[in-house]
Amino acid sequence: MKLSVVVPCYNEEDNIGKLKTEFFPVMEKLIGSHLPEGAQIDSIEVVFVDDGSKDSTYETLKSSFSASMHPAITVKFEKHDVNCGLGAALKTGFKAITGDVIVTTDSDGTYHFSTIPSMLSHLTKDVAIVTASPYHPKGEVIGVPPFRIFLSQGASLLYRLLLSWKIYTYTALFRAYRREIVEQIPFAADDFLGQTELMVKAMLKGYKVDEFPAALHRRMFGVSKAKLMRTIKSHLGFQTRLLLHRFHIRSMFAE
Repeated sequence: MKLSVVVPCYNEEDNIGKLKTEFFPVMEKLIGSHLPEGAQIDSIEVVFVDDGSKDSTYETLKSSFSASMHPAITVKFEKHDVNCGLGAALKTGFKAITGDVIVTTDSDGTYHFSTIPSMLSHLTKDVAIVTASPYHPKGEVIGVPPFRIFLSQGASLLYRLLLSWKIYTYTALFRAYRREIVEQIPFAADDFLGQTELMVKAMLKGYKVDEFPAALHRRMFGVSKAKLMRTIKSHLGFQTRLLLHRFHIRSMFAE
């Protein structure tokens, strides 16, 4: 079985050292490991998507990872000429992958890369998506600015009210997907709403989501790329459409 890992990047040159020292050792350890259903991970492809960085992110990624670091691990590099948004970076990454299971992760390590194997252990046969969940009763938030917690946890609370009270976190990028999800569930958003829209639509289609209680950490380098007011507006607009869908006024899949 092949595992694909999509890593969106935007102005992350200061975090590339962490990718090399903390991310790639985890990838190496995953080779030969098994998913809960028994499938063995024989190979891994890592797809870095530079979303129009203004610094040397793309050049540093290529110089750091172009040489093969393990015979069973391949690395691909995708690049946007201009900044298009996180959702757009995910779409580009999903078009490039060839794996059976896809992990998406932040490039800044705000969710520790070392927890990827634990996240994959939740991908049982009946589960289509595993999402990191810092807002789960067993999750935690460490040193994250209050405005980011307010935005993310507040949005997740509204999604819980509109969709499923059993899921605590709807906004995390740190996830594992069955290939079927990224092939069958289209999402329109090019911004920070993208991963939320994908999971919500999958849930509406009946796919099972499991949560992985996780710790969300403060960034060590750089700044968060989320635009507060723009992100709030995107979530509120999508939640309005979800509400209309739930009351059978307008289907979210008729767009």
